[in-house]
Amino acid sequence: MALDRKRPEDFLELVERAKRGRLKVYIGPAAGVGKTYQMLEEAHALKKRGVDVVMAFIETHGRAETEALVEGLEVIPRRRMEYRGVTVEEMDLDAVLKRHPQVAVVDELAHTNIPGSRNRKRYQDVFELLEAGINVICAFNVQHLESLNDLVKQATDVVVRETIPDSFLKQADQVVNLDLAVEDLIERLRAGKIYSQEKVAWALEHFFKPEKLSMLREIALREVAESIDRTVSAQAHSDENSHRAVASERVMVCLNPHTARAATLLRRGSRLAGRLNTDWFVVYVETPKENALRIDAEAQRRLIDTEQKARELGAEVVRLNAKDPVPALLEFARAHRVGHIVIDRTNKPWWRQILGQSVMLRLVKQAAGFDLYIVSFEEEGESA
Repeated sequence: MALDRKRPEDFLELVERAKRGRLKVYIGPAAGVGKTYQMLEEAHALKKRGVDVVMAFIETHGRAETEALVEGLEVIPRRRMEYRGVTVEEMDLDAVLKRHPQVAVVDELAHTNIPGSRNRKRYQDVFELLEAGINVICAFNVQHLESLNDLVKQATDVVVRETIPDSFLKQADQVVNLDLAVEDLIERLRAGKIYSQEKVAWALEHFFKPEKLSMLREIALREVAESIDRTVSAQAHSDENSHRAVASERVMVCLNPHTARAATLLRRGSRLAGRLNTDWFVVYVETPKENALRIDAEAQRRLIDTEQKARELGAEVVRLNAKDPVPALLEFARAHRVGHIVIDRTNKPWWRQILGQSVMLRLVKQAAGFDLYIVSFEEEGESA
C-alpha cells in the first residue's frame, strides 16, 4: 500500500511547470521497504520519457536487486575526502550543480556531512539544488523527522541522532509513503535483503521487533496523511481572508537559557505548527539579570545552540530585551497574531512558584485569548 503514490508522469508535470526546483519525498517506516528501489524505478521511467535525470547520491547497501537498477542510469561520482585518517565519500554537490540535470535523485537525506563540507546536513545540499532550479527526488525513514524524535524514542527505545527538520517536509511538492506489512519486512530481513546475515539477529532484537515496526508503520502513515491534509488545506485557504485567519493561529515557543530539555520543547512547537500548517516563533526575552555579562558561559552556549536548532526546524528566532518577560511575550504574541503559546513547566517547588510568581504561572493567569501548552518532561539529560 502506498499513500498518495503518484505516477512518474505526475512529477514530470510539476517539473515542466517549475522555475525553482520541485521536491518529491519518499517516506518509509524502516530500512528495507523499498525507498531507494522506488526512486530508481522512477528515474528509469523519467529517463524513458526524455527527462535528464542523474543519481546525485545513491546508497544500495549491497542489495543485489537495488544495484541492478542503477545500471543504465547516470551516476555522479562521489567526492572523496580524508577525515581522521579515513577516506569518506560524500555527495559531490558542486559536480551536481555544474552538471545541472532536470532531476537529481538523492538518497540518505538525514546524513550529516563531514566537517569542512559547505553544508552540515545533506538536506541542506538539497536546498541548494532546488534553489538552482534542479528538481529533486529523495527519501528518508520517518524516524529521522525531527519533531517525531521523542515519539520514536518512546515507541522503540532508540534515540535517533541524525534528523531532518519538519520544515523540509513542508516544502515538498509530493510526499509518498512506501508501506510494507510487518511480516513481509521481517521476511525480507531474514532473507538477507536488508542487512547482511551477520546483522540479522541483532536487528530482530532491536529496531525490527514486530511491535516496534508496527508503531513506526502507524507513525509513517499518519505523518504522510497529515502532510497531504496540510497541502490540501493550504490550497483551500489560498485567498487573502483565509491567510489572515490562518495567520492568527501562529505558534510561539518561549525560551529561557536554563531549560534543560530545550530540544524537546522545540519539537513540540514544530509539531504543533506543522499540524496547524502555520508559522512559528521561538522567543527569548533577555532581562537585566540575564544579559551577556551576567549569564554563565554554559547557559549562553546552550541558548545559542537552541536558537540554531530552532532555525533548522523552520522557526523564526526572536530576541527581546525587557525587565519583565511576561508582558514582553504577550505583547509580541498579540502583535504577531500568535494563537498558541508553548512553554516548559518549571522544576521549582510549588511554594517557590507561588511566592516567586514564575513566568509559567503568570502566563497562565494573564494569557487570556491564547491556547497555552505547558510541556513537562523528565529531569534527565537531553539527547538531541
